[in-house]
Amino acid sequence: MFDKAVTCGSILDYIGSQAIAGEQRWVLSAIQKYGQELITMLWRILGNEQDVCDAYQDTFLQLAHFEGGMKPSNIKAYIFRTANNIAISMLRRKIAEQNRITKKAIEAVEEHSPVKELDSKYLQESLRECIARLPEHMRSVLVLHDLAELSYPQISSILNISTGTARVYRCKAIQLLAFWMSKEE
Repeated sequence: MFDKAVTCGSILDYIGSQAIAGEQRWVLSAIQKYGQELITMLWRILGNEQDVCDAYQDTFLQLAHFEGGMKPSNIKAYIFRTANNIAISMLRRKIAEQNRITKKAIEAVEEHSPVKELDSKYLQESLRECIARLPEHMRSVLVLHDLAELSYPQISSILNISTGTARVYRCKAIQLLAFWMSKEE
């Protein structure tokens, strides 16, 4: 996965070399000097190639437009603080979206008839059936995290995937389960 993220740096390097004016060549220098470290940090925070590329690009765009194209006094600190803030904002937006989806799922479950709500065996069986329908990779992460109560680092070592990937698989599994459970009557 990390090799794929290097492409976002390479793409921005190429685009930047074509688009940045001569007085802003320091931006290219900063990209070349700190780009790889920045990608590593963003991978640790976000764990998703597309998000890493977006945060990387936003960081250097903000650097290029810093106070009308002026050079910050401490470029490295500015780059890493900006990237960190962008990554945190992205995570917050994702959490808000997950909360919105969860709220809709809860509202959908509350719309079920009272008989089904009271029948916990029915709900358990429905949930088991939905979990069985999940793709293998999502089901494994969900079972290990929610039923076996293992941490994401433990899951990643068991399944030989990154912790970020484990988080993404679990999130998608929960979304699918919420969707399927809301469809059942």
